[in-house]
Amino acid sequence: MLPLSVVIITFNEERNIARCIESVINLAQEIVVVDSFSTDRTEAICRSKPNVKFIQHAFEGHIQQKNFALDQASNTWVLSLDADEALSETLRNNINQALQNPQANGYTFNRLSNYCGKWIRHGSWYPDTKLRLFDRRKVRWTGVNPHDKADFVAHDKAIHLKGDLYHYSYYSVEEHTRKLDYFSTLAATAYLEKGKKAGWFQLLVNPSFAFFRDYVLRLGFLDGYEGWLIARLTAIYTFQKYAKLKALHRNAAATV
Repeated sequence: MLPLSVVIITFNEERNIARCIESVINLAQEIVVVDSFSTDRTEAICRSKPNVKFIQHAFEGHIQQKNFALDQASNTWVLSLDADEALSETLRNNINQALQNPQANGYTFNRLSNYCGKWIRHGSWYPDTKLRLFDRRKVRWTGVNPHDKADFVAHDKAIHLKGDLYHYSYYSVEEHTRKLDYFSTLAATAYLEKGKKAGWFQLLVNPSFAFFRDYVLRLGFLDGYEGWLIARLTAIYTFQKYAKLKALHRNAAATV
């Protein structure tokens, strides 16, 4: 089997990081944790686990931090995880098999999210296919903060593996709403830097369509109350990021 480095970025992840590391201990020769100066027990937990290389690095953005983490890996093949993720047994076995004799430069798999104790199997949250296992020479993190995406540097094709990547997303609705407020601020700032503008169409139509897409077109209603709540909060997030972008443009114009 080809040697594997698992790379994880963290900040105050004492609730999740042990589960994440333990799901890959028997798979990885090296586990690289890049931490943006956590103030909880994250560091102590990481240092108590075998094969963990713990590095502290100032956070400059999700994309930048994940690319930095990639560069700290010693091995060519990398499995990139978030601290609130863990491998299912089926996925772990299939990753192990794929590394025996790789047939592609990258592998994708589905991410299954747990929301307030319930597994979400519809809407925009599933199958939520991710490219996370790859030859790190062929892949970099791209996207618009905070929505990072692993992508091939040149045209390439990934093979899909069976098995779910478990994602323990939010433990409460309050946590979800706080995080979306934070994410919408980051997204608005990133849009501003790219020169994107927000008009009434984005403020009125985009949130409504986001709800309709996730709840109806993508069958979010099959997840019951949680499916409705996720679609509703996605619509609110969509409105917030464009409203904040509009405010940023207004403030910038006022200072000219």
